Amino acid sequence: MGNTTTANVTGAQVASSKSSIKDLPLPKVWAFAIGQFGWALLSGIISNWLVYFYQPDQETISQGQTVFVPQGLVVLGIVTVVGGITAFARFFDAFVDPAVASLSDRCNARSGRRMPFLKFAAAPLAIITVLVFWSPINGTSWANAAFLFVTVIGYYIALTFYCTPYNALIAELGHDSKQQLTISTAISFTWVAGTAIAYVAPVIWGGFVPAMGRITAIRVTFTIMAAVAFACMLVPPLAIREKDYVNSQPTSESTIESLKQTFGDGEFRKFVCSDVVYWVAITTFQTGLPFFVTSLLKLPETTTTIYFVLMTGVSVLFYLPVNLLANRVGKKRLLLVAFVIFTCAFAFAGALGSGAWLPAGDGAGLMLSVVGAIPMAAFGILPQAIVANIADASSRVTGQDRQGMFYAARTFAMKMGQSVAMLLFTGVSTIGVASGAGYRIAAICAAVLCGIGGIVFAFYDEKKVLDVLGARKA
Repeated sequence: MGNTTTANVTGAQVASSKSSIKDLPLPKVWAFAIGQFGWALLSGIISNWLVYFYQPDQETISQGQTVFVPQGLVVLGIVTVVGGITAFARFFDAFVDPAVASLSDRCNARSGRRMPFLKFAAAPLAIITVLVFWSPINGTSWANAAFLFVTVIGYYIALTFYCTPYNALIAELGHDSKQQLTISTAISFTWVAGTAIAYVAPVIWGGFVPAMGRITAIRVTFTIMAAVAFACMLVPPLAIREKDYVNSQPTSESTIESLKQTFGDGEFRKFVCSDVVYWVAITTFQTGLPFFVTSLLKLPETTTTIYFVLMTGVSVLFYLPVNLLANRVGKKRLLLVAFVIFTCAFAFAGALGSGAWLPAGDGAGLMLSVVGAIPMAAFGILPQAIVANIADASSRVTGQDRQGMFYAARTFAMKMGQSVAMLLFTGVSTIGVASGAGYRIAAICAAVLCGIGGIVFAFYDEKKVLDVLGARKA
């Protein structure tokens, strides 16, 4: 009983202290969001084009794509070389997240706990992203596979050093649920913009191909994008004085203790379990999208860019409604609706080009893009805001500002989901390559998993979390 009282008193003192700090003005919100554009662009390059570049289909090879790594199955006839490398890298890096989060939570730098990490991680992240695609041998070689293994692990470690402190600032710069939702909405715009630019890559490299050849054109395209991303990632630490807007104190907990306390939060556990399954589903779908376009719909690879830009543009139209409705009906209800729509969209993707009622061509792809835009808006905004709510509520109750660890735990879940997705997609995609059967199976798997994620998320108690924040009456 005494411990509970002490925690509540401490939480009240923390809340009172935070109320005296300045709110982040809107121009600074967008300066912060520009950093998200940078790392979203780099993340989009890796998530959208790594498998496409290193495990090409016959159509892509016929266009001049070099096969850099051995393509044979290596484990039980299921895991490909590319799938194994990318899955292991994400799995390995998932365990780096808590360590980086703990370093950030305990950081006592004069410029703040988070901004020093953003400043010094930007350049390594941009450089290693480019190196991922720069295989040393111009042909199929295990040396290229080894190089890919090292660079992909380096990419994910560098990404963690930037993203974990960055995401922790969502809860710290936003001093209540409404402000946190505003920041989440802003970074959702820049996330979508960065990811959309990454999807434009085929259009850009297509212009370079006549003069450079396919491989050099792709590498030059990614180098240009990485330079832009680097500049954007430096904007938050250069434009925002963290201690002007954040009053959080370094934690006194060890990495293990902080991780234990974070996963000890029951509502967070429900959210994370749902999030793991969601990331398996969405990563499987995103990785497969270029193949759905070229193999199932029999369309040029540049059509992928058109579909994603359309999906992005339509989703942006729903950002303001999502923001407004989240404050009125709750984030949970909106996200549950998004789970349902995404489940249907993924199932629809599995049927693309399968018969007279859904033939190959533009129509079905355009329909998928429009339908997928609605849940894309919800998932772009709400999960980050939900984690911010949970982290802030925990801080008020316990007196420990472990926002970094909450976001690291969420990133851990994301990477575990992505690891499983890479194994799943690269494995099943080899089934019936000529007919595209493996791509259909991948889409159906994504639909089933998305549905399971929605069921798990239904158990999350949003009212309980918001009551602690004082965002609504008990």
